[in-house]
Amino acid sequence: MSITKYQIFLKTAACGSFSKAAEAMNFTQSGISHAINSLEAELGVTLLSRNRGGVVLTADGRALLPQVEKLCAAHHSMMQTVESLKGMDSGLVKVATFSSVSFQWLPRILKSFGQLYPNIEFEVVTGDFYDQIENWIVSGAVDCGFFRLPSTKHLQTYSLYRDELQVVVPCDHPLAQADPFPVEELAAEPFILLEEGEDYEIMAAFDKMGIRPQVKYTAREDRTILAMVSEGLGISLLPRLMAKHSPLPVQICRAPMQFDRPIGIGVKDEKALSKSTKLFVNYVRTWVAENGDE
Repeated sequence: MSITKYQIFLKTAACGSFSKAAEAMNFTQSGISHAINSLEAELGVTLLSRNRGGVVLTADGRALLPQVEKLCAAHHSMMQTVESLKGMDSGLVKVATFSSVSFQWLPRILKSFGQLYPNIEFEVVTGDFYDQIENWIVSGAVDCGFFRLPSTKHLQTYSLYRDELQVVVPCDHPLAQADPFPVEELAAEPFILLEEGEDYEIMAAFDKMGIRPQVKYTAREDRTILAMVSEGLGISLLPRLMAKHSPLPVQICRAPMQFDRPIGIGVKDEKALSKSTKLFVNYVRTWVAENGDE
């Protein structure tokens, strides 16, 4: 049995197309298609339905997906153990993260870590919500992940940074220099809301202030919100880690009340970590302590 076929199936199902899966896995599109066809022939079922828009899981594919995820996670865990037994600083570390960490910290962390441990490889996946990231860690889909503390899944966690929510406004906003931003204006201005799922972080801040925002737009990515604010479409409330390094011109103001977002990195079981994952987690803790505010 070739585990690669199952890994290709998972990646193709997640990406929704052969071309995107090929790009993500550094395969040719024909290679991806051949692997899926071979797996379907081997199992005797059709896993993916092809159409002009890409591919979607069939009923059989949906039924087998959880078992394939467990199979690939078990294989990954076994290979990590093998690398640890060899006593080598090598292996593959799967890391889950969210947008502000992946944009501000992770590229610099991976670059400097890679200079120390060039034989350790990484697979980085970005989650939309903290709960999703924790679920990936619990299921074994990833080895470690960044998310807001405390953990809701009783994971082993390490505190990294306290990120503060701040008001983000256009540079030419009449209250761009307000410190803090007036609570009554925060309730009155057109507001661009970050979609949070069940994370309930930004709306919880509004609850504490006793106001409701005038939501005009909702967006899933904070970078999209920064672009919208810079165009004068409204104001927003975002974590400082993302807002202070905005690639677009915006002004950040202190919120009417202080709201902190504790960021940490978590693992399922510290005792069961591979050597490469343990090296990475320890390195992240040191790096953030020294560079998190830069």
